[in-house]
Amino acid sequence: MDKFSFPFLLLSDTERDLGVKYGAADNKDAGYAKRISYLIGPDGNVARVYGEVAPAEHPARVLEDLAALQG
Repeated sequence: MDKFSFPFLLLSDTERDLGVKYGAADNKDAGYAKRISYLIGPDGNVARVYGEVAPAEHPARVLEDLAALQG
């Protein structure tokens, strides 16, 4: 958070517990997790699921969706 001055916390799932629960990893021993992003709204609920993530386009799409959430 401090390094990039993000106004929010980032989640690091080093044990892959959430990755398995959210479907990003088949199991804890999987070599790699899938590129899936979840946008969590201010109410704590999943507001959007990005099942197919294209790294070059993804940030702009998330920013659009964040703006829409803010109304």
